[in-house]
Amino acid sequence: MKELTKSLATIQTKMKAKKSSYNSFGKYYFRKSEDILEAIKPFLLEHGVYVTVSEEIVATDPVPTLQSTATISNGKDAIHATALVGVDLNQKGMQTAQQFGAASTYGKKYALGNLFLIDDTEDADASNNHGVVEKIKAKAKQLISAEQMAQAKDYMLAGGDIEAIKSKYKLSKSQEKQLNELKEEKEHITKA
Repeated sequence: MKELTKSLATIQTKMKAKKSSYNSFGKYYFRKSEDILEAIKPFLLEHGVYVTVSEEIVATDPVPTLQSTATISNGKDAIHATALVGVDLNQKGMQTAQQFGAASTYGKKYALGNLFLIDDTEDADASNNHGVVEKIKAKAKQLISAEQMAQAKDYMLAGGDIEAIKSKYKLSKSQEKQLNELKEEKEHITKA
């Protein structure tokens, strides 16, 4: 096992998997499992190892869940890394085979990434949300009510900041104007 562990550590240290694919919607490059497998190949014969990826369905409720297992072996010992991925059966425009294929692709990529210590946190594919979070936050902000507007005015008179109010509530242009005028009036009174 010691030799296999040493080979894996060497590969983890030296291997560089490029990001060969481009997402034009999110405007970022990302790597696929094929990129990782291509980067591994030069090390296989040199270290006398082989790599396999297997998959199995490990759950069906509430959604089908695939477990992908990446394995490096020297024929005697083996080291495994896994990744679990749910299959989104509600993806519009995709047939069931495509939905499972998409989950399979992600599972393989992350199992290989786990085995070879490829950190995707700086990869836009890992962090890109296509603006969804911002849209949800914008919708979550409620238009300020009359009672809240009265509290906002009191807050402004006490020296509060309009940006703090805007971070919590959605203001109409007229409400924002009222608060700015109130702020200017308070500043004018303070100076006099």
